[in-house]
This record gives sequence, C-alpha cells and structure tokens, in this order.
Amino acid sequence: MSKARIATVWLDGCSGCHMSFLDMDERLLDIAAAADLVYSPLVDAKEFPENVDLTLVEGAVSSEEDLHKIKIVRERTKILVSLGDCAVTANVPGMRNSFGVKAVYDRAYRENVTFDPGIPNQVVPALLPTSRPVHEFVNVDVFVPGCPPSADTIHYVVTELLAGRNPDVGLKTRFGS
Repeated sequence: MSKARIATVWLDGCSGCHMSFLDMDERLLDIAAAADLVYSPLVDAKEFPENVDLTLVEGAVSSEEDLHKIKIVRERTKILVSLGDCAVTANVPGMRNSFGVKAVYDRAYRENVTFDPGIPNQVVPALLPTSRPVHEFVNVDVFVPGCPPSADTIHYVVTELLAGRNPDVGLKTRFGS
C-alpha cells in the first residue's frame, strides 16, 4: 500500500501555523511513517503536485498569486484543510480591508520609505481588493481555527484524516484560541 501524500501551503499569514506544525516534534516521525510530505515551504518542491491526499492551508487569500495558488491546490487535493484563523476568517491579513489597496500600498511603499519610494510592479504580487478566507474562493473540507492552532490540535486533525475519520475539531480548539 502506498503512503498518503500531504502538502502544506502558506498564503498571506505569519507562518505561525507552520511553526505549530513543526512543534509536533517527534510526532512528525509518526506522520512521516504514514505519509510523504510532497509540497511545503518546509521542502524544496517548486510546483504544487497532482494527486495530493491532504493539504493544510495557512493564511488568507490576499493577492493574485494567492488566488492562483489556492485554485490549483484545490483542484489537485482530495481533502483541503483551512489551518488557523487567517485561513478560516482572514484574521490579521483582513485588517487591511477597511483601508483599501491604494492606502496600503502608499503606507508601505511611499510614506515609510526613505530610498526610492514607489509601488513595486515586480516581485511583490498584486493585492486583491480585500483579503478573504480560503473558503470564499474554493471548497474547504475541514476548518481548524486557532492563532495558531496548537501542535496537539494539528496532530489530531492530521492523524484522524489519515485514518479516514472526520476530526471533531471542537474537542481540541475554538475560534480565538
């Protein structure tokens, strides 16, 4: 029997969910025994692969690059998990929504710059009008709130899903914790 294929994706967020993932410590070895990590900011894969069994998505959809990536991820993933409050609600990235893109760009690239102020048109992905949670763009199978969710919660969700069970996330976490 072949191993499951797991991926993690980092959109617009702080990487705290990935840090919690790493905080599983030696339990990562148990997950590695059951699944191969085929894509992640933690590995060197450049392109999101086909036929991924489980993908954990951290962060909100805030840029054109995020939107393009999440559509590919959903298309190629059997079970998609919104991991953390940014993916579930847009949380901190969504704080920019009331200001508008122009004001955000001006603050970041004109007002607080002493050398060569101006909005970059290369390297920095173009922002969407608002930062939104993942489920507003693609179907999500499991929502795991928390900022960030604990390593225990992530371990529980991943091992339950790998075992073919639907995790009861309410047993482990809630919004804002």
